[in-house]
Amino acid sequence: MWRSALVIVKPETVHPTAEWTSQQLIPPFPYDCAPQYIIRDRDCIYGVEVQRQLKDMGINQLLTAPRSPWQSPYVECLIGARECLDHVIIINEELLRKTLRSYFSYYHDSRCHLGLNKDSPEPRQIQLPDTGRIAEIPKVGGLHHRYDRRAA
Repeated sequence: MWRSALVIVKPETVHPTAEWTSQQLIPPFPYDCAPQYIIRDRDCIYGVEVQRQLKDMGINQLLTAPRSPWQSPYVECLIGARECLDHVIIINEELLRKTLRSYFSYYHDSRCHLGLNKDSPEPRQIQLPDTGRIAEIPKVGGLHHRYDRRAA
C-alpha cells in the first residue's frame, strides 16, 4: 500500500536546489523500498540531478501540466497534514491513521479554501447572527477549530 506513489511536498529550505532535493530522496527509501511513481510539478528543484536520482531508484515521474496546481489536489491536503503532524507526536501507525483521518475530515468539512470562495469542499450554509451564539468546536484533537452558531 505505501509503495504505490510518492507526492513530493515543497521543502522548508530557503533556497532548495536540484542537488539538495536529489539527496533528500535517498534516506526515506533504503533497501529498494522506493515507490513506483512520483507526482510532481515542473519546479526547477526537480532538475537533472533529481531526474537522474529518480531513474536510478526506479521511480517513474508523473508531471502535472504547466501552471496547473489544481491537477494535484492531494498535495495541498498533504501539505496541511504535514503541518498538522508537525505539532503531534506520533507513537505508532494506529495513531498516525487516526490523526490523519481527523485532519482530512476537518480539511474537507470545516477548513476554508480560497479557491472555493472561502467555503469548504463540503459546502456549509451561511449562518446569520440571529441564528444564535458562536460555538467553538475543537477539531483534530483541539489543534484546529470550527465555529458554528448555536441557538441559545
